[in-house]
Amino acid sequence: MNGISKTPSFRLDGRTALVAGGTSGIGRGAASALAEFGADVTVAARSTAGLAETHDAMIKHGLVVRTMELDLADVEAIERMVGEAGPFDILVNSAGIARHASAISVTAESFDQVMAVNLRGAFFLAQAVAKGLIESGLSGSLITISSQMGHVGGVDRSVYCASKHAVEGFTKTMAIEWGQHGIRVNTICPTFVRTPLTEATFLDPNRVSWIEEKIKLGRVGQIEDVMGAVVFLASDASALVTGSALTVDGGWTAG
Repeated sequence: MNGISKTPSFRLDGRTALVAGGTSGIGRGAASALAEFGADVTVAARSTAGLAETHDAMIKHGLVVRTMELDLADVEAIERMVGEAGPFDILVNSAGIARHASAISVTAESFDQVMAVNLRGAFFLAQAVAKGLIESGLSGSLITISSQMGHVGGVDRSVYCASKHAVEGFTKTMAIEWGQHGIRVNTICPTFVRTPLTEATFLDPNRVSWIEEKIKLGRVGQIEDVMGAVVFLASDASALVTGSALTVDGGWTAG
């Protein structure tokens, strides 16, 4: 008689996690989810006020958290601060910016601003965390919050889409190179999620109509929709998952 397999644990007790861009929206949700499942969480962001507010909010809800002031556009600071505070078993990079405009009107300045954070910063943050793990002989899980726009195109999102398509590319290569060290590298690709940063989009009736037409489940995303995906990829429940994009898009890219 065959035995019954036991489901791997989603618990993260004893693990350290770094959440970049963790002071609002999906990033704060990720930090809360990881802490809820037992991880020792450090939230990193540029805003000291945002870090303080996030720290107090999480503590109020019984969650343990540390904070780190970090600008992902500053690669030297990334390497220095992650090196000093690490190694981290888990990385969730939720930091990102958008400068939406038609492709014909994109400026070099806005292009560089988006790429500095979404691509360059994301790349070197993953590199810095991986270096710490490899030097310490530890395995780990590196997660970047990408987007469904890393797999499709969107009106006024040429630069944003370019940055996220590039993230999907380096994720696959990192997974190939670092798999021998037990380091898994994946992305989460949400659809439009209601956060303070996306409210302007939802004020445009034409954009709302476009979004609702594309999302097959008939509703936009909520922060909670992404939190479970973060815990899954951070935990042993996804031990054989690497180089993958976990799409949380309500069926957008299926169509």
